Amino acid sequence: MKSLTRAVIALAVLGSAPAQSLETVPATVSEMARHFRLDGVVEAVHQSTVAAQTSAQVEEVLFDIDDHVDKGEVIVVLRNTEQQAGVDQASASLQAARARLAEAEAEYGRVRDLFDRQLVSRQDMDRISATRKTARAALAAAEAGVSQASQQLEYTRIRAPYSGIVTERHVQVGEVARPGTPLMSGISLEELRVAVKIPQSIVHLVREHRSASVEMPNGEWVAARKVTVFPVADAGSGSFSTRLDLPPGQDGLFPGMYVKAAFVTGMTRVLTVPARAVVTRSEVTGIYALDRDGGISFRHIRPGRTLADGRMTILSGLDPGEQVILDPAAAVAALKSGTGGHAK
Repeated sequence: MKSLTRAVIALAVLGSAPAQSLETVPATVSEMARHFRLDGVVEAVHQSTVAAQTSAQVEEVLFDIDDHVDKGEVIVVLRNTEQQAGVDQASASLQAARARLAEAEAEYGRVRDLFDRQLVSRQDMDRISATRKTARAALAAAEAGVSQASQQLEYTRIRAPYSGIVTERHVQVGEVARPGTPLMSGISLEELRVAVKIPQSIVHLVREHRSASVEMPNGEWVAARKVTVFPVADAGSGSFSTRLDLPPGQDGLFPGMYVKAAFVTGMTRVLTVPARAVVTRSEVTGIYALDRDGGISFRHIRPGRTLADGRMTILSGLDPGEQVILDPAAAVAALKSGTGGHAK
């Protein structure tokens, strides 16, 4: 450790060599969000179990676990013998109702003509009018019967309510499904969210700022589209359940995964420099900076985190306004050569 310290001091001494044509930028103070980091669990927004809505024997199961299904695709087929017979019967009833209405309409027209010429009584006119109304009602009922029977037939072809992945199949071919029988479960990976438990000590700050981001498997941070804080605390832990809705199409995330979530709890002022100016020398992290006399020195710093714009926060070892050399290799070359010049 002593030899490491001597190496750093030696670099500082060499810094008396003047800089020559080195590009520098000042260390700047920036205002940025202050974050509170917690662990969260990825959830699927759309996750459900499709159940049977009619009674029939399972004829086909077209998908299995981990299969991708598009919205509207048929996933299970039930035997439709009974349902098809219901449609045929309802269609026959509809045709009969239409025939009775046509007959009633024709009879109404004849009686109406006779009534206008005062050749039939009001009682006869009222009777034929009632017959026509009854025929119309019977037609409407027959049409409803066809619609209902067709729907029962459609229930034998179970379709995916959304695009997603099958997580579980509950039936096998040959089993009898009844209304409410679970058939297949699935999730959608298109829309995901992260469930996080936040302590009550910061819940008021989270509610105030309503801003958070989630770390992806590749190390990138993605801002949440919406932050929802439940209005009731857990009786045991005192924490509040929170949901972070993610933008659609986040690759690499799957329900059940643990991720880091960062909640904005306020603003803070930090010192930043370009991350490319930070180097590691003999296990010491530092930067090359210009002294007031124009010389170069190596400064031991305590770095923070790298920001999205390519800058790094500096926790200690550097003052605001100091000129930081962007190219560490060029700074080392200037130190070794000892050539004069002025930094630009």
